[in-house]
Amino acid sequence: MQQQGTVQSQNIATCLIVEDSQFDQQMMTRVIARSRNPMNVRVASTLSSAKEALAHGDVSLILLDNNLPDGIGADFALELASDPKHAHTPVVIVSDWPTPFMWEKAASAGVLYVVNKSEFGVQYVEQAIGKGAKKRPRVKFPNSPSPSSLRKAS
Repeated sequence: MQQQGTVQSQNIATCLIVEDSQFDQQMMTRVIARSRNPMNVRVASTLSSAKEALAHGDVSLILLDNNLPDGIGADFALELASDPKHAHTPVVIVSDWPTPFMWEKAASAGVLYVVNKSEFGVQYVEQAIGKGAKKRPRVKFPNSPSPSSLRKAS
């Protein structure tokens, strides 16, 4: 896991980028740097390193790729939604190829936005951490797996 940031302060929001591509990590870091509010950035290239980062401190926002070396981001979003410690952390899925299954899981997990990487911009960061932004309520779709069944399957 890499850690980057300009100011290390507990009063400053922290964004966790979960992305395995260094190019996309840098793109998201540049977008965050353009935000009106300063923000620390942590980068994890796998879901296991993201879990480790979350265990070492609170984050204000999670930018999550869907296809990672050790799993699917939308499944991780469901896992986060069922964890009381992280259920209210805003999540934005930033993916190359959003699929209908990803959209359904994202809605079920209360993900704020599902954005194509080519369209990702500072407005998503600012809206996600803005004062009025709250995580969407979880939606239960018929025939969609429950978070507990996803954990059992892994």
